[in-house]
Amino acid sequence: MEKSDVYYWRSIAIKMAEQVQKAIAPLIGKEEAGEIIKMGADGTPTKLIDLVAEDEAINVLENLSRPVTLISEEIGYLKIGQKDDSESRIIFVVDPLDGTTNAIKNIPFYGISIAIAEYKPRDALPSLNDVKMGFVKNFATNDIYEALKGRGAFLNNERIEPSKQEALEESSMGAFIYGTKFPKIDNICRIIRRMRILGSVALELSYVANGAYDAFMDLRGNLRVVDIAASKLIVEEAGGIVTTEKGDPINGLLNVKERTSLIAAGNKHLHQEIMKTLEVI
Repeated sequence: MEKSDVYYWRSIAIKMAEQVQKAIAPLIGKEEAGEIIKMGADGTPTKLIDLVAEDEAINVLENLSRPVTLISEEIGYLKIGQKDDSESRIIFVVDPLDGTTNAIKNIPFYGISIAIAEYKPRDALPSLNDVKMGFVKNFATNDIYEALKGRGAFLNNERIEPSKQEALEESSMGAFIYGTKFPKIDNICRIIRRMRILGSVALELSYVANGAYDAFMDLRGNLRVVDIAASKLIVEEAGGIVTTEKGDPINGLLNVKERTSLIAAGNKHLHQEIMKTLEVI
C-alpha cells in the first residue's frame, strides 16, 4: 500500500469511527437499543443499535470517491462504487459495534473494529493475510489502537508493545468462555492470577497488544474472523502471538461465516505455557 493510500484510508477509518460513535450516542444505555430488528448475514440477531452503527459506516463509504467492498456481520458483503462485474482491491472489514450488550447497558467497554485489506481480485479469495491496517476505537474512553502491517502498533499515536510476563500463575488474562466445552479450560482458571471477561473481543485483544492483558483466549470455536481482523494485526504488530487453540496460524477467509478459536499472548513463552496447561501440546 502506497504511503498516500495509508494516509487516505486511515483518515477514512477515523472518520467512520467518529460518525458511528456520534450516531449511536443517543441509544447508549437505552432499552430500545436492544430491540431485535432482523437476522444478520452472520446468522445472529441484529439489534437496533447494531443497525444504526452499520448504516452509518455504510454512509461513510458511500460518500467516497473510490470504490470499496464492505464486509460486516449485519449486511454481509457489499460492493460500493463498483460495477457489478468488477471487484475493488480495497476491502473494509468492519464490526461497527463490538460489545453491543455493554453499549445497551451503558457499561463503558464497547467500540468499533475496522480492518482494511488490499488484494488483487483475481488472486485467491481475500483472507486475514491481506489485512494491511487495523483500527480499533473504544467509544467509552476514545482510546484508539491501530497498526500498519510491517510498521508496528500504536495506542493514541504512541508505539506499544505487549507484556513480557512469562509465568502463567502471575498473568492477567481476558477470555470468552460462555458455552465453552473445551475440557481443560478449568486448568487455566485454577492457575491464572486474574481472569477478566469484559465483553468485547476487539478491545480485549487490543489489551494484549499494549500489555494491559498478558493473554486472551476464546476457545468456543465460534469467534468470527471478521471480528478479529483488526485486533489480530494490532497484537502481532506490537510483538504478540495469535494462534488457534492448536497453535496454528489464523489465516481465515474474510467473510462473516468464517469462525475460529483463538489464543493470544504477549510473548511466545507464555503462549506455550497456556497451551501446555490446556494439554493441547
